[in-house]
Formats: sequence, structure tokens, C-alpha cells
Amino acid sequence: MASPGALEPAAGSVPGTKVELTVSCRNLLDMDTFSKSDPVVVLFVQGSGSSEWKEFGRTEVIDNTLNPDFVRKFVLDYYFEEKQNLRFDVYNVDSKSCSVLKQDFLGQAFVALGEVIGSQRGRLERALTGVPGKRCGTILLLAEELSNCRDIVTMQLCANKLDKKDFFGKSDPFLVFYRSNEDGTFTICHKTEVVKNTLNPVWQPFTIPVRALCNGDYDRTVKIDVYDWDRDGSHDFIGEFATSYRELSRAQSQFTVYEVLNPRKKCKKKKYVNSGTVTLLSFSVESEFTFVDYIRGGTQLNFTVAIDFTASNGMPSQPTSLHYASPYQLSAYALALKAVGEIIQDYDSDKLFPAYGFGAKLPPDGKISHQFPLNNNVDNPSCAGIEGVLESYLQSLRTVQLYGPTNFAPVINQVAGAAAQVTDGSQYHVLLIITDGVISDMLQTKEAIVTASALPMSIIIVGVGPAEFEAMEELDGDEVRVSSRGRYAERDIVQVTPALSPVPPWARDAQPLADPRSHRVVSNWAANFFPSKFVPFRDYVDDSGNQVLSMARLAKDVLAEIPEQLLSYMKTRDIKPRRADPQ
Repeated sequence: MASPGALEPAAGSVPGTKVELTVSCRNLLDMDTFSKSDPVVVLFVQGSGSSEWKEFGRTEVIDNTLNPDFVRKFVLDYYFEEKQNLRFDVYNVDSKSCSVLKQDFLGQAFVALGEVIGSQRGRLERALTGVPGKRCGTILLLAEELSNCRDIVTMQLCANKLDKKDFFGKSDPFLVFYRSNEDGTFTICHKTEVVKNTLNPVWQPFTIPVRALCNGDYDRTVKIDVYDWDRDGSHDFIGEFATSYRELSRAQSQFTVYEVLNPRKKCKKKKYVNSGTVTLLSFSVESEFTFVDYIRGGTQLNFTVAIDFTASNGMPSQPTSLHYASPYQLSAYALALKAVGEIIQDYDSDKLFPAYGFGAKLPPDGKISHQFPLNNNVDNPSCAGIEGVLESYLQSLRTVQLYGPTNFAPVINQVAGAAAQVTDGSQYHVLLIITDGVISDMLQTKEAIVTASALPMSIIIVGVGPAEFEAMEELDGDEVRVSSRGRYAERDIVQVTPALSPVPPWARDAQPLADPRSHRVVSNWAANFFPSKFVPFRDYVDDSGNQVLSMARLAKDVLAEIPEQLLSYMKTRDIKPRRADPQ
């Protein structure tokens, strides 16, 4: 998901290529008393012609190390004709708090993408700075142009008779995959999970893009190291072996066994044979379909909106109300609705959008409803286009009484019911909930989300107004899947993003740093770090009052995860894109 920030100019430049950045750090500051730091790197980019920094993404957190080699990469579009400024901030994850200010800042580095690409062998080492009076270590960046290969590989491996490394147990083995570079060095591309206390582990199947494994070069060497996991981060090397994509693809029908060799032990012991063996159990290749493949194949996005009509919004006739619309300016609710709806409507052929309100008393008897149609038509709640939704919304403000509480579950279940009717991939539902307050039916909402996660739908929650929305954090499933009564969501379907600045107070005056409104959480974090929040609209309001710019910022952020969520549904159901009609 992209973060709110300055819009990129509508330039005609086309990226010359996609570049993958691999990040490592050396000699980081040790901020932990009884162990080493748990580092993570956050990448910010600077828009062309703008001084504003926008967060691009984050690596995973690696425990107990001052010399991390991160597996998660940054893939950027490279424009030769532009100066693409990058900023890398490094943190020690030392708190479960969602506030980044409670994490330890380890330093930062500023580089241009062209510097990395133009450096010898595409490698650049830069000193980290930003902590007064401290040597912060260095950051190492490796740039490699990505191939256009869209194949993905799923494989499973097991091992037999690995060396025993633990004094009171056996070993806790895991595998690390590296692809070779043109200069003979290696770049980490995957780590398996740790299998505890065994010399004969069977690792779970995993999926990796072919371009990550070998960048489309089927004969490029793939090195695989076998380690014994240690809690303090000083993992014990068991051994290694080498293969290639081509060899792995042939091995799937041959049940190939690789000898794990430890060069140091081989030199010392004359009778040394090996440190165990690793067997390839399965290896399959399939094409990686894109969001565009499904849209071209006829998949329709069905957009539904639900608007908060609770009393905490204030009387709509008063300028202090979040529902107040002056003759010159739309309300925050209308802005959020237009921002998201005007993009999604391009992917919906009939342009008919169901629209609901919740938390109001309805005439004539004052009954409270949490899913009343804005057009007052229970049998057909659809409105014609986004303008039709806006018209019905404004009409409802004049006829219903704002009340409460703030319940999400009824409208989520309503859309889930519609999504359950067509699950063949031809329809995908997106529910936009716009709210001003803390949710009242959290348990029921989590249950609804768990159920909906098995259906072709996504949920976007946008918060308006000055309230704090921490309670919404648990609805995000980027790292820890939402659960209810022992059931876990099949996939992440709730779009959320924070607006907290990961810049320590003392560092904000040092160099031009990121706007604190421009930060977000993606799925690259450890489960206990930076619980995600849903989208606070106030963080997208342009300082100059430009509503068009505010809407564009919001839409860019909240819609960014929809393609991946759609793809995750299609993949879990093994639904392939239909062939586009040549007509």
C-alpha cells in the first residue's frame, strides 16, 4: 500500500526496468541489554519534484543480530531520466507498542537509486547516521534488474541424518536459499521455517517466484545452507549444497537427494562423508496471474458503501458536524466516498452500487437500524453511480435521526451474503465502511470477518474526525489473522493503514525527514510489532485545502491492497483467469 503523500506528476515517462534492492546491515548499534538488537529497515521514497518522503515498504524483523541480511526485497521502477531519492531508516524492535516512538532508532542513510545501480557490481555501502555521538554501522544495498519471468515455484524438502548441534537436544534445522550473482557472490532469497529438535526435518511446502530464485536464468547456481537455529541468533552452520532451477525442475520426477557438506569438517576429518542429506519431495511450476489478467478475463468489482449515522458525528446542520456539507466543500464522508468510489466504478459494468447507513433511528417509528438502504428501497438498495450514492446519502441525512451504537457486523454479513452467491471468480465485492468512532460490536465483527475471508470480498475502513481508533487495529490481518471462537480468517481481507511517524523526536530537525502523516504498515512486520490501524481520513487532507489532491491521496492508499487480496482469493480457490473475449 502506498502512503499518503504528494501526488506524482502526470508524467509520460515509462519505467525502463524493475529493480530489486536487497538490504543488509553491518555493525548496528546494540540497544538490547541481554541480547542483540532486533533490526528492521523502512524504505522511504521522495516524489519527483517534491520534498515530501513517502513510505515504500519494510523488511522483516530479524531477531538478535547486529549484521542482518534481510530476505524481503524492495522492488522499484527505475527511471534513468529521474533522480530517485531513497531513505533507509533502521530500527530495533523492542516494544509491542503500536507507537514507533517507543522503538529504538538505529540510524538512517540517504541514497539515490541511480547511485546503487551505477556503483561497482550494483553494490553500495553507506554509513548510517542520525544518532548523535554514535557510530551506527553501515547499510549494504544490492541492485539487480528483474526479469519478466512470471512463473512461480512450489517446492517441499526434507532432510535425513543431519549433524547434531544442540547439547541437550538434537538440532533445530532450517534452510536458507541464495541465488548467485554475476560476480560470484550470493544473495539471500528465502528462509524456511525452523523445525524443532530433529535430525530428520520435513519442511512445509513454500512458494517462491522464479525471478527471485534465479531471475529467470535456469542455469544460475542456487546455494542452499542448512543451519541449526539458536535463540541468541548465533545459528550453527550444518552444511551446504548447490543446485540450479533447471536441476530442481528435473529432480521433481527423480526424487533427487543432495549431500549436505561442511567444508571445514571435510578438511579436518579424513573419514568425513557428509553432514546429512536433503531430499526434494516435490517441485511444481505455474504461471503467476496478475490482477489485470482477471479483469481482462471479465471479473467484475462490485462496490458497496456503508456510512456511519451515529450521533457522535454531530448534527448535520451544524458546521462542526462531520456530515456537514457547505456550499463550497464536501463533507469528509462525501470526500472519502468519492475518492474510493470513482476509481472502483471503472471496474463495474453496471455502475449500480448498494449503499447502506448504520446507527440511525428511522422514520416513522424511530427503530434503530444498522443496515438501512440510503435510497430507502429495501428490495433494491443500489444507487446509479457514485453521484447516485451521494444523492441518497444527503437525502438520508435529512430524514433519519443520528443515534447509535457503531455496529459493523450487520453490513459485513449483508455483503458477505451477496458474495456467497457467486464464488467462481467472475464477481469480487469491495465494502467501504466510513465511520467516526470506536466499534461497538467487536466480537460480532470479528466473527463476520472470519466468515467473509472465505468469500470473494474485501473490506476497507476509513475513519473520519478527530477520534482515536486504536481498537480497530485488531481487525487488520496483515500479520496476525483475525480470529473468532477458535476460527482464523483464511486470508487478510481488511484494508488498514496507520498514520504514525517512525521518526524519533530528536531526529526530526536533523534532515528533511518524512511527514508524520505519510507512514503505513504493510505485511512485512513481526506479528507483535506495529499493529495495523485502519485509514484515518484526516491524514490525507491536503494542507492547502485542495480536495482533489486529498481524494487522490486517500484512494491511492486504501485501494492499493485490493489487487493482492483478489489474487489471494483466486489462488486459494485455484481459479484461473478466463480468456478475454477477442471481440
